[in-house]
Amino acid sequence: MNFTQDLTTPWSFWTKVLFRFIFLYATTYIFLMFGSRLFEGLFVWIGENILHTEGKLEYFMTGSGDTTMAYISLVFQIFLMVLGSIIWTAIDRKRVSYNTLFYWLTVLLRMFLIFFMFTYGFVKIYKTQFAGPSLMRLLQPVGDLSPMGLAWTYMAQSEGFNIFVGAMEVIGGLLLIPRRTVTLGAFITMGVMFHVAMMNLFYDIPVKLFSINLFVLAAILFFKDIKRFTNVFIKNKDAMAVNYYTPVVDKVYHKVIFWFKLVCTLGLVAIMCFQGYSRERNFGDKREKPEFYGIWEVTHFVKNSDTLPPLITLNDRWRYLVIDQKNYANVKMINDSINYYSFKLDSNLTKVSIRKRNDTTVTNNFTIQKKDSLLTLSGILDSDTLLIKCKSRDLSKIRLINRGFHWVNEYPYNR
Repeated sequence: MNFTQDLTTPWSFWTKVLFRFIFLYATTYIFLMFGSRLFEGLFVWIGENILHTEGKLEYFMTGSGDTTMAYISLVFQIFLMVLGSIIWTAIDRKRVSYNTLFYWLTVLLRMFLIFFMFTYGFVKIYKTQFAGPSLMRLLQPVGDLSPMGLAWTYMAQSEGFNIFVGAMEVIGGLLLIPRRTVTLGAFITMGVMFHVAMMNLFYDIPVKLFSINLFVLAAILFFKDIKRFTNVFIKNKDAMAVNYYTPVVDKVYHKVIFWFKLVCTLGLVAIMCFQGYSRERNFGDKREKPEFYGIWEVTHFVKNSDTLPPLITLNDRWRYLVIDQKNYANVKMINDSINYYSFKLDSNLTKVSIRKRNDTTVTNNFTIQKKDSLLTLSGILDSDTLLIKCKSRDLSKIRLINRGFHWVNEYPYNR
């Protein structure tokens, strides 16, 4: 099969069959990615009557790309690919080649990959995808982490590694823009997405289907130049220049396309830089820290006039008060369970409303006082009168976020 980016005619029978299958795979995947909700009723019927699944047969926002509906969409896509390839081959078997359709398919794939390489690249460069590690994460024992939580903490710990990975994704996307560097861009994108896919698979991160598909789409762009690649890097042979197929030969058209690419690229980069810069300073690591930010260890806990000792048999005794995000606080109980609260201070920073996250009532039910490294809270929560005294934990002594970088290490610092 001679499946290349050169102008070739005629195509062999199996090359045409392969192209039809690849074309249907790419186009149905992209269409269903954005339009699968149009088939929600059909997918529910397939899940109930054909697959007999017990999964959740509805669309809902959780951040997971590996839902039951996503796998039903995959089954439906495979059905369309196989059936469509058979019908297409039967009714269009006399076609000599698909040079023009192949050209526009590569344009579509490049645009799709460029957008997502930029998207995922810039959220790492500006460290908004892997912000943290959060203060609550720093209190969590390693053994209690999920595989995904461990991977997220690993990525969140290093800003430099985020910038490196994000830059590789952006470079891959940039190289997909000029036609002459598409093969190199696809090669880099394949490498980056293969790493992402393996991380998703082996750390149970629920974006497995999406990352694998991005890798496959990049591979389609790369393998159209596989012959020249193997000649240079494996067989030690000469690689002839590509006779690019161009369906439009008008010079004015190509000048317009060049400036269109340049303006769109600069515009997209500018928008993503602005969004990344803003989000990093509003929600990410560079955000303004809230008042009373920190990990507060509870040293004295009085409930309804009874002083509760720090015994793990108690279910209602606080161990840590963690203030990490503005208007929110988490409480780690002495038995390691976690309660989530809204934490809204008044303008004088002397009173605070502490309520469960789902309680929309805003009343200053606690007084709050800070003196040096000590914090005192007094008020009523869930009909209980509480007096809580806390001591600030020194964040500079937490090894994970303070170890830093060392060129010289006489011994491995593996703790």
